[in-house]
Amino acid sequence: MSATDVLSSIWDDVTGTQPPPSQQEVVLTAVVAALVVVLPWTWRVGRHVVTIAHEGAHGVAALLSGRRLAGIRLHSDTSGVTVSRGRPTGLGMVATAFAGYVGPALLGLGAAHLLHREHALAVLWLAVLLLALLLVQIRNFYGLYAVGVAGAAVFAVSWWGSAAVQSLAAYAGTWFLLIAAPRPVLELQSLRRTGGARTSDADQLARLTHVPGLVWVGIFLLVTAGCLVVGGRWLWAAA
Repeated sequence: MSATDVLSSIWDDVTGTQPPPSQQEVVLTAVVAALVVVLPWTWRVGRHVVTIAHEGAHGVAALLSGRRLAGIRLHSDTSGVTVSRGRPTGLGMVATAFAGYVGPALLGLGAAHLLHREHALAVLWLAVLLLALLLVQIRNFYGLYAVGVAGAAVFAVSWWGSAAVQSLAAYAGTWFLLIAAPRPVLELQSLRRTGGARTSDADQLARLTHVPGLVWVGIFLLVTAGCLVVGGRWLWAAA
């Protein structure tokens, strides 16, 4: 088989449809995702995935708003930083600062929409593509390690997994993004109450827009909770 035939076969698989899991399996993937978010020892690992999506969303927003992305760093304590260059004020900077906390939820919502249309493999391949693009922007070793491991895991499932395994993995990952997204927002406000988040995205937005940081936290929470409700309905209806 030629390289063209292989690429054509992959394209047909990615753009084709895969049967969704049963409703019992959809519930199971939701429960597993919720446990990862709720249990402290699993959240320590899952939080890294949320940070990858968070910083990646900053990077995408920076590029789309005309700023120049200078690099992304991910740290072992689940924190991260995205550096972009351009005007220190204005709509582009606001969009870049805003994108982080809502990014995982919006990514989960997009994946839920694809799953609603039975494109489980497309969800996995898009995740591989986004992680590969993110990898070239990482500027520290731990970040390379975290993104590389995540990308390798998703690629392995998308390449070698059966259709049933691919579907379950896509649902579990999507549920995780949707369910996990509100938790960092709540953690942010908890830090803000004790004065430990002076440089947070919400406080940066407050300085840029003169809208109180608490209002921005509320908007983050509204968006992430809304994505969970809408995305959850799509996932349930797809089964």
